[in-house]
Amino acid sequence: MRNTIFDEDKLLVKAAGTPSENKPRFDWAEGLGDNRFEVPKVRITDGAGDRDFHIAEVAEVIGEALTNLMISREENEIYTPKNRELVVESARIVADRLIERMAEEEEGGAPRLSFDELYRLIEKALVENDAYDVAKSLVICRSNDGGTVSDDHMVEQIRLIRRSGQVVPWNAAKIEVAVRKAFLSLQSDSEPAVELARQVTRKALSTGQAFINIEDVQDLVQEELMRTGHFKIAESYILYRARRRIERDTGTGNDEVKQDSMIVVQKGDGSTFFWDGIDLKKRISFASIGLDLCLTSEQIEESLRRSVFSEISEVDLRRTIILNSKTLIEKDGDFAKFAARILLSYVYEEVLGWNISVNSIEDLKSFHVSGLKKYLKRGVEINRLDAKLLKLNINKLADAIDPSADLDFDYLGIQTLYDRYLVVDKTNEKPKRLETPQLFWMRVAMGVFAHEDSPEDQIISLYNLYKSRRFCSSTPTLFNSGTPHSQLSSCYLYKVDDTIESIMYRGIAENAFLSKWAGGLGGSWTSVRGTGSHIAGTNGESQGVIPFLKMHNDQLCAVNQGGKRKGSGCAYLESWHCDILEFLELRKNTGDDRRRTHDMNTANWIPDLFMKRMESRGNWTLFRSNEVPDLHDLYGKAFDAKYAEYEAKAEKGEIWFHAMPAIDLWKQMLKMIFETGHPWITFKDTCNVRSPQDHAGVIHSSNLCTEITLNTGADETAVCNLGSVVLDSHLKKDGGLDHKKLRETIRIAIRALDNVIDVNFYPTDAAKTSNMRHRPIGLGVMGLQNSLFRKNISFSSEDAIEFNDEFMEAICYYAYEASSDLASERGTYSSFRGSKWDRGILPQDTIELLEKERGIEVEVPKGEKMDWSIVRDKISKHGMRNSNVVAIAPTATISNIMGSSPCIEPTYKNLFVKSNLSGDFMVLNRFLVEDLKKQGLWNNEMSDQLKYF
Repeated sequence: MRNTIFDEDKLLVKAAGTPSENKPRFDWAEGLGDNRFEVPKVRITDGAGDRDFHIAEVAEVIGEALTNLMISREENEIYTPKNRELVVESARIVADRLIERMAEEEEGGAPRLSFDELYRLIEKALVENDAYDVAKSLVICRSNDGGTVSDDHMVEQIRLIRRSGQVVPWNAAKIEVAVRKAFLSLQSDSEPAVELARQVTRKALSTGQAFINIEDVQDLVQEELMRTGHFKIAESYILYRARRRIERDTGTGNDEVKQDSMIVVQKGDGSTFFWDGIDLKKRISFASIGLDLCLTSEQIEESLRRSVFSEISEVDLRRTIILNSKTLIEKDGDFAKFAARILLSYVYEEVLGWNISVNSIEDLKSFHVSGLKKYLKRGVEINRLDAKLLKLNINKLADAIDPSADLDFDYLGIQTLYDRYLVVDKTNEKPKRLETPQLFWMRVAMGVFAHEDSPEDQIISLYNLYKSRRFCSSTPTLFNSGTPHSQLSSCYLYKVDDTIESIMYRGIAENAFLSKWAGGLGGSWTSVRGTGSHIAGTNGESQGVIPFLKMHNDQLCAVNQGGKRKGSGCAYLESWHCDILEFLELRKNTGDDRRRTHDMNTANWIPDLFMKRMESRGNWTLFRSNEVPDLHDLYGKAFDAKYAEYEAKAEKGEIWFHAMPAIDLWKQMLKMIFETGHPWITFKDTCNVRSPQDHAGVIHSSNLCTEITLNTGADETAVCNLGSVVLDSHLKKDGGLDHKKLRETIRIAIRALDNVIDVNFYPTDAAKTSNMRHRPIGLGVMGLQNSLFRKNISFSSEDAIEFNDEFMEAICYYAYEASSDLASERGTYSSFRGSKWDRGILPQDTIELLEKERGIEVEVPKGEKMDWSIVRDKISKHGMRNSNVVAIAPTATISNIMGSSPCIEPTYKNLFVKSNLSGDFMVLNRFLVEDLKKQGLWNNEMSDQLKYF
């Protein structure tokens, strides 16, 4: 029986696929008679709209299915009276069903049917006539025509990996067809196939995986058939699969292409082996899954074999293949993913013991499941991971791991992870990575949520954000989460006072500790007295702030960020400081190198009064900070008044001063920015007037990357805890913003960022004091340029500006809401009372405060599209968990990992080389390549032209 079913299906598929001109044609509608049945008018809905339908078409459809069946059975007599009668009777049943449907219409009129509905009616008619074999032929014919594929059946969240490695959209209708055939083969009504296909789709979605293998889908079908009591159908389906598997094994056993030559490869211990290249073919097959590459597998293999020679070492063989795959990126946008997967195949072998020559791609799930526990135990054993991670429900977490998510990585992202982020076991002679990318994401999520009650669900929710590229934590969190020293914060803001103790301890020693654990540094040096200032203790003169900044520069070089990246810092100086002119030249490549800081960033901290003086072409007065100690703590009108008071004292000779045209200082600032890119320009009054924490201190500087402004003082080193939403992962198919998805992402992200504050390792007491007191976080965004590419909008257009306002308003809305909801659960931050939040002033409201302070209008859009009354009411009722909530960080590195564009920056070229600690990487605009392919314009010549334009 099973042979008959299997062979007949094969012959039916072949017959259905035969071109119509090669098959006999019959007028099956002839038997309907001259009146062609009395049926109501029916409208058929297809992609082109509605059209009239005639019952003769039903006869032709049934006749075609019957013809295919007869051909598959090698029957010569097809147009027989018996077959014509079957066609007529089945058509009559369809007509009767349409009349019944017409009667059920409440308002009358012509009923509308989709093609799917019509074909189901025809199938039911055939079943009523006991023509199950013809019904199955109809299903196969319809499937071959692609008629079952519709957007209604497509599920965007999951994709199917075929046995060939091709990745296609999930289509429930394909499952329905397969199950219908199984029912009809055993002469059973196939109607249950509809609901069964839906259940299989729901189960596939519930796995949370982005990709699912065809074998796993067929397993789900079997399980659902058994669960619903269709045991005979399930048995037939199982036997059918077994026969197909035997056929595939038999048919592919001799297809393996033999190597033209054997390469001798040297192992690390001095022994050698013959490399036949079979593993390379399998790597290419794995790396090509679902990609539209412009080269054949043979051409790719030839490219990857370049520079492979006899007696090559095993390490160099791997390196050569990876580097050769990297060179292909400029040929096609999809080669960035191809090269990533080549590297991934080696990572799996190094970490999991998975072998591409022996194990299948489907085995990666089981290797990850078993590998998580082994990894955690080894990490704790060598003191690279926190022992508390072992107390979690490892089995539940392991089941959530989705290796198929790795297929979305670009080469730059995987190489960056491999070089700097994955935990390494260095206890042996040869260092070994302990993490794959998915184990890495899971470790980070575990570290952030491990301290909560019943944390596994929260861990999995954050892991799902990471693996689906919806959110990414900052680099320090990725480095250190789940480790014994979980320093998860991104940047530290400090203020150096005018004492040798503060300079050496806060400015040098504490910063060394902060840098050691991967923190970026930004701080104010304005209070340090300037050159020539009197030192009472020694009766000497100060050499100013510059020599101390040189020390800070060298400290950043000496103490890098956990061995993962260079130490980074930015020194801020207010524009009235007497050393400002030398400060502007700190990054110049000429002059006395002892008064240069080539490795440290610099920034101007500019009060509005300076800009007013510059615009009016007035004078600007420089002071020694120890003689005007309160200026640095004042802003706005209070600063203006005090500054004028000190100018009056200077004219009387009571304090030292140096007056110069404000425009000259401004020109020098611009000149240095043009020459060196430094010092950056930041505005003191704007930051302080709009600060939500104006009641609890003063902002003396921004941070390393100028994305956040926090209060600093003698007992507080401000801390920023960052993470970014991947904007291009929150767009619908039509390019619109997916608010539901965005809100879900942000709520999980805000909770994770708030947790960072509690689980953080604080290198200094001042950092802990500040972070616990104010609990600032900074939710940012990346992927604006990618989003605009997807929306087909120019970066500089009005539409882009409107989209910017839309998504940033949504991010702020959901972020403030999430922080307030956290406050209702966990309580407000301790300095909440008296803050702008407490006074009912939201960040968008502070534009009015700035306008009042300046006395001029700030020309920015002030409208709101969302109902902010809901958020305002929540904040009024529950308060806020975090003093600061939103900050747009540069995301220079984590955007590489996520395969997105950095923060809100434009892409300056369509093909360029990006350099970092991992090397040089070719970056090709994949959106441009996709559009050029559609136009038939993508080729080597176009690729070469992009290098110069």
